[in-house]
Formats: sequence, C-alpha cells, structure tokens
Amino acid sequence: MSAAPSSLAALGIDIGGTKVAGGVVAPDGTILATARRATPGASVSDTEDAIAAVVEELAAGHDGELVGAGIGAAGWFDRTGDTVLFSPHLAWRHTSLRKDLAARLQRPLWVGNDADAAAWAEYRYGAARGADLALMITLGTGIGGGIVMDGRLRRGAHGVAGEWGHMRVVPDGRLCACGNRGCWEQYASGSALGQTAREVASTSPAAAALLLERVEGQASRLTGEDVARAAHDGDPLALELVTEVGVWLGQGIADLAAVLDPEVVVIGGGVSVLGEMVLGPARSRLERALPGRGFRPGPRIVAAELGAQAGMVGAADLVRRAVSEGEA
Repeated sequence: MSAAPSSLAALGIDIGGTKVAGGVVAPDGTILATARRATPGASVSDTEDAIAAVVEELAAGHDGELVGAGIGAAGWFDRTGDTVLFSPHLAWRHTSLRKDLAARLQRPLWVGNDADAAAWAEYRYGAARGADLALMITLGTGIGGGIVMDGRLRRGAHGVAGEWGHMRVVPDGRLCACGNRGCWEQYASGSALGQTAREVASTSPAAAALLLERVEGQASRLTGEDVARAAHDGDPLALELVTEVGVWLGQGIADLAAVLDPEVVVIGGGVSVLGEMVLGPARSRLERALPGRGFRPGPRIVAAELGAQAGMVGAADLVRRAVSEGEA
C-alpha cells in the first residue's frame, strides 16, 4: 500500500433485507460514490454475488487506491467477524462469510453487525463525537445498537453485545421473535408502534377512526409507518401511541444507564425520524426512572446525525482502522 491507510478512501457495504448498498467513503466520512444491488436473501451464494458486484462497480469507478472493504449486515457475528451466527433477513447460519468474501474480493476486510458500524460512524463523525462511552440504539422493525467505549467498538465476549431489544421489560409480555416474552423491542420499535395501533383499532375503532381511514377500515393493515405519518399530521391517537413508544424508550435507557453509565445515547433507525415526538417523552421518562436520580447525572439522549448512511460510513472507517492496526 503506497499511502498510509488513514489517508485513503475505503469501501463501505451495508447489507439489508432488500438491498446491498455500498459507497466509496473518504477518511473524513464523505461519501464519494454509491452503488446498490437487490439482496437475494434466500441464497448465500447469490447474496455474496451481489456484494461482489457492488464492490467491483465501486472499485472500477474510483480513481485511486482503496484501503479495503468494510461490510455490515443485520445479524449476529462472532467476536472476530469471521462467522455470521444468525441473520434475520438472510440465509446466513454459522456461515464463514469473512473467509468466503476474502477469497473472492482479494481485499482487506472488516465484517460485522450493521448497528455496530452505525454506532462507530456516529462516534467518529456524528452525534457521539468524542464521547468516552456512547451507546447507539437503532429503532426500526426491532431494536439493535452498539457500544463505543474508550475509543473502541466493543462487541462483547462472543460478538453479540448491543442487542438491547431483547432485554426483558414486561414479564410474560408480548411474544418476541427471539423466543422470549416481554422484550423491549415489543414495546419501543416500529413494529411495536404498528402492533399497538392494530390492537387499539380492533378494540376501539371509533377512537382510531382517523388511523383506519388510512387503511380503508382494515385494522390488520396498520403499520408503524402509518402511525408515524398520522402523528406528523397531528392525529391525537397516533401522537399518543408515539409518545408511549418514547416512554418505553426512556425506561429502557434508564435501565441501560444503571449498568453502563453512558455519556450519550444516540437514537437512530427508521423510528428516529419522529424526532422530538419520541425523544421528548424518552428524556422525560429517563429523568423519572434513572436509578439514583437527583444524585447523579444521566446520559444525553440525542438523534443520530448520519441517517441511513451511518452503516456504510462506519463500516468503511472500521476497515480503515483495522488495516492501520494490522488487523485486516
């Protein structure tokens, strides 16, 4: 490598349930070019084909040296990033993804969880810049996240730290896809917002009349996105449901503060577009629920700054860092 890794652009690849999105990312976090392919989630080999196609397209279009490729995906990775233990949207089950991609791409790699990559991006370039201990909470279909402490991404002893969504907050509560009941993401996520709306609309259709107008009167069709749009339009019930999600969010953050004492908690993911409609109630609940309140400070709750590009930007910087430290 002719130049210092810290001075070179890197590839960041974000693998979702529907698309593989990639970018050429400069050392300052600027995205210089992007490419994408559909994600053929049912096939491991086809997914790897899509990743390779995005990498090849971006590399061919970049006039200069690239330090490597950082790849983030929804799922549980082992601590090294060598193996995907499980992915909810893709066919990976104990798959040696890093080895397979290294042989195919012939580039230095960082491979890991997409929320970890987003947490790193917010620490390096966004809402958590300079924090000693920052937590990322991604509110989407479920709840994920990551931990940055003392300038390092912390992945846990087995690689699966930051799965906040599966803290149990309601004994014998709603059944979660993880197999347990009462998980946090069943009450403070986009899916939770939709489920609560469907329950209210089914039992009290008069109270949910404005929401039901959006789905031709069919309560079963209501989604979290419908509720979010209605809240933006001022629907009182939708605002109440969004506030409830914010309260659950604040309660979970209070529990995390008891264990980790973070300086800042960054809220990203699709639900975060609701902004203060969710964050305001979360802060209020945190103030009332923080263990030792009145005798200790709590974390700041802030909105993520990098949006949907955080995973791409973070993954690129993580491979740049890994090469600089001789780990890729």
